[in-house]
Amino acid sequence: MYANSNFYMKYPILFLGIAAMMVACQTKTTMKISDTTIQQAVSHVLASHSEADSSMVARGAKQVAALWRESDGTEEDYLALITNSYASTAEAKKQLYDRMAFILEQCGQSADMLNNTLQEPTTLLGKGDPTQVDWIISGYSPMAHFAEDMFANKIAHICVLNFPHYTLEEKNTLGKAWTRQEWAYARLGDVFSSRVPGNVVANYSQALSEAENYIAGYNIMMHCLRNEQGEQLWTEPMALLSHWNLRDELKSNYADVPNAREKQEMIYQVMLRIIRQEIPAVVVNNDKLLWCPTTNTVSGDPDSDIKLKVDISREPDTRYQQIINIFRAGQQIDAYRPDAPTHVLRTFNEDLQIPFEEIESLFTQLIQSEEVKQVAAIIRERLGRDLRPYDIWYDGFKTRSSISEDVLTAETQKRYPYAKAFEKDMPRMLMDLGFASDKAKEIASHIVVEAARGSGHARPCVGREQPARLRTRVGDKGMDYKGYNIAVHEFGHNVEEVISLYDIDYYTLAGIPNTGFTEASAFLFQQRDLQLLHHSTQPLHNSTHQADQLFDMLWGMYEIMGVSLVDMRMWQWLYAHPEADAAALREAVIAIACEVWNQYYAPILGEKDSPLLGIYSHMVGYALYLPAYPIGNLVQYQLDEHLANCATPEEWAKEYTRIYQQGCLTPDAWMRGAVGKPMSVEPILKAVREQLK
Repeated sequence: MYANSNFYMKYPILFLGIAAMMVACQTKTTMKISDTTIQQAVSHVLASHSEADSSMVARGAKQVAALWRESDGTEEDYLALITNSYASTAEAKKQLYDRMAFILEQCGQSADMLNNTLQEPTTLLGKGDPTQVDWIISGYSPMAHFAEDMFANKIAHICVLNFPHYTLEEKNTLGKAWTRQEWAYARLGDVFSSRVPGNVVANYSQALSEAENYIAGYNIMMHCLRNEQGEQLWTEPMALLSHWNLRDELKSNYADVPNAREKQEMIYQVMLRIIRQEIPAVVVNNDKLLWCPTTNTVSGDPDSDIKLKVDISREPDTRYQQIINIFRAGQQIDAYRPDAPTHVLRTFNEDLQIPFEEIESLFTQLIQSEEVKQVAAIIRERLGRDLRPYDIWYDGFKTRSSISEDVLTAETQKRYPYAKAFEKDMPRMLMDLGFASDKAKEIASHIVVEAARGSGHARPCVGREQPARLRTRVGDKGMDYKGYNIAVHEFGHNVEEVISLYDIDYYTLAGIPNTGFTEASAFLFQQRDLQLLHHSTQPLHNSTHQADQLFDMLWGMYEIMGVSLVDMRMWQWLYAHPEADAAALREAVIAIACEVWNQYYAPILGEKDSPLLGIYSHMVGYALYLPAYPIGNLVQYQLDEHLANCATPEEWAKEYTRIYQQGCLTPDAWMRGAVGKPMSVEPILKAVREQLK
């Protein structure tokens, strides 16, 4: 259900994501600019420019002073910069804004083009086997020292002076009366609001890349699995990436297929072995050994007659060491951010722009609801058995659960024998959704499709001289249904990326409020995957939700909100135990996952102390990305509810475009502009209540 959109983690708001990679400085050594000098600087500006807004001059001068370092010069140098660099007229300020926007776009997209090229061997198929150098260079961040240079040449100071930073609270209150230009200026004020050394930013980028590469290469060979009787359940070669493809394969077995229940139980055991790091190291990415996940024993080459079973050493705590490495790299950033001294605060207050406590409250409100319990009862009745922990991924509400995945795969492989075939079909899909022919072709022209080495992701277009990139798995026989489903999800990302960049009025407003809002677009497309294959009679433009569709949405939110709570509490634990090693973290994650499970899931799904919620690969490689998904779910439902009022596909496409042309306002401002109300769990709960009656 959730594709690996890892580049959105790096670019949480298209423009602000670039900024996050740019913040840097030459030294941590601060220099105190006296209040007297600050006031003197303000007075000099007002004396020369009587029309200047005194409060804005003072705000900018104070923020420059707070960011001043010894390497920037003396107090006299500070005074001269403020006096000589203030754009006092509207024309001068707009001219400065335009030039800064141009610089940021050109530098950002040039660096991203280079980064994309260097990462191709580790992210794409068909580029040869990655070498040691490829894995190392994939963590290189071309923009890591950009702001270091901008502070050194004083461009950053000039930008801060004229476009000061506003807090989230100020944006949500003052922003109600702002024009689009004032919003754009405020977003430019977010770019140089902090100073972190370039080498620290580069180290963090390297840690993320190494974790991402670890996850991208973690495959389980399903045809090599055996049950306790030595029987083979998957007869065709199948390599599934953890956790994405394992989860999707489990979901596909809610259809009427051979050995469905036993396959699900086996996948569940595989997941538990991975979470607990009990999985034998030799079976990962290895199709030369047989493995029984239940007994955790292995035997020889599946093509040989050797049946002797041997115990193999478990994988070291590599999974958890990757998280520790990211945490340690993040601690280096903490030291330079007294205003937001933890990765948790920066994620929620700056990237997601919704406080931790508010998100936690939203999630617990839904997962404790009576509506969830009643939907669980429906699932239990349909399955005709007590629920198992893996039924958190129950897929029986979807139309495709009544269609064999083999049938769907046969069709998708025929339609899309290679990645470019999907690319060529994108204009048709957009026209089916209601986009005019010219607009569909225009959007599609800015997207390229590539075969991914991992599960798939969407890479945004940072500037208007490069394409957005859609990446998904494409096998030797073509794109299977899992790859197609992910591709449609990523396509939803790409369409949003193109519209919120190419159709935007100010470059610094390009993008969306946070990663959840691009996930909402991806979900809007993904839920229409069968319609785009012409396997459903439901109109593409009108998603008036039937009972099953609503129940499926709620159940999906129930699952991903619990996973997100585990991720959030893991990071709280890390900061409470900063010296912990990988083994201690492993035990902590298992304990946290079990605690969340026992409180919110065991009463419904049974099996006390299941650590299943700890399986998500995002926890390993993407540093608190998971909460964006349920935010996206909530936004998606409210958008769907709003878009259902469109009478035709053409109206749907126009309204979708209008909504995503808002750009990266705050979540609250964006939602009010999109649907006229803030984000909430109540709309989906209310709709489910009405259907349950």
